[in-house]
Amino acid sequence: MPFHRRQVLGFTVAAPFALSFQPARAANRADVSRDVLLMWHKLILELVRHTATYVPPVAARAFAYIGITAHEALATGNPALRSLAGQLTDLSPLPPRATGEHDEPCVLHAALVAAVTNLFSNTGPTGQRAMEAMARKMGETASDGIALDVVARSVAAGQSVAAHILAWAATDGGAEIVNMGFPMEYTPGTRPQDWVPTNLIRLQQAPLLPQWAQNRPFALPAADTCDAPPHPAYDEAPGSDFHAAALEVYHTARALTDEQKLVARFWSDDPMLTPTPAGHWIAIVLQIADRDALPVEVISAALAKLGVAQADAFISCWSTKFRYNLLRPVTYIKRHIDPAWEPLLITPPFPEYTSGHSTQSGAASTVLSAIFGPDFGFDDETHVDEGLPVRSFPSFAAAAEEAAISRLYGGIHFRFGNERGLEQGRAVGAYAAALKTEA
Repeated sequence: MPFHRRQVLGFTVAAPFALSFQPARAANRADVSRDVLLMWHKLILELVRHTATYVPPVAARAFAYIGITAHEALATGNPALRSLAGQLTDLSPLPPRATGEHDEPCVLHAALVAAVTNLFSNTGPTGQRAMEAMARKMGETASDGIALDVVARSVAAGQSVAAHILAWAATDGGAEIVNMGFPMEYTPGTRPQDWVPTNLIRLQQAPLLPQWAQNRPFALPAADTCDAPPHPAYDEAPGSDFHAAALEVYHTARALTDEQKLVARFWSDDPMLTPTPAGHWIAIVLQIADRDALPVEVISAALAKLGVAQADAFISCWSTKFRYNLLRPVTYIKRHIDPAWEPLLITPPFPEYTSGHSTQSGAASTVLSAIFGPDFGFDDETHVDEGLPVRSFPSFAAAAEEAAISRLYGGIHFRFGNERGLEQGRAVGAYAAALKTEA
């Protein structure tokens, strides 16, 4: 059945976060934990859409910390699971549970309540009400039939896990987003190939999050570990490789098929309108989890590794973007090919090389292929609520390649930015894929 986020949330025009919360009655405690994990993540996808500071790198960071929190909450009570402490940069061992019986759904729910409400503390009133409603209703489900002393002990354990992860998160450099992520002061480049603003919005006359690469990575050794090689040499002469790359964008955009337009829009994943590119891949995992009735431990490990891969991919990509500071196709084409040209999609306010969508898709596909297999087929229903049809893919790699080429169709990236971004993301994703989540 289609993946409708808004069915879960009971969206209405007047109250877009009003919850219609009716999870299936679980037969055992593992199924209750599964409900807790999936319901919270489906809410998070909507919180990302409605929280102004949640631009793609910021959203990816939150998904990583929430995924890690869920995995660690489960791992503290399951000897078959391995903590990510000691595997992720600066993450110290989690506090042990107190002596006595614990209930796993209550531990997991308490950890997610604490993590989500902290990371989305700046969301609007409707988002705040949605979190409160989820905490109350899912808490009732998780604690139904459980002794009060066990619930209290379990809640304390979950809150302890979240506090440990959040304290770690507070030191990574990305916890505070000022001025929507746009620097108050910015000195533009002076070379002809340097990025310049691509619209007249005052806030976006400086690029988004130019210091993001200084954040602490999760599994990646350093921000520039997987840096892409130089792009083709900038050249304004017809016949040069760079001019040819711009001509490809120009001619492709002028002759788009309906299918290519659909692909561009399907993967656009614009902030404030969608769950962002990182959320798109999270949604894919949630759909697979529903379709295949995956155990909670498998889902949590997949979400943790995927979150790490995508967060590190944005750190790596932003390192490359601001190392090369390359202008966007729209700038080059208007200057040297056709002053009246406009791309299908709105050009994001930061440098071109490499493509962020391509980098994080390459990272996501690498992790998910390692977990589910290289030829794992799936249907992607992420945007049915926005009126876009379901798309089917024979593999995660195929989906990532379509996500990358969609940026060429949209007119906002050169082909080389997409292809090198995919390569960069695959290299980043290999570090996340190597994380051990089983003892």
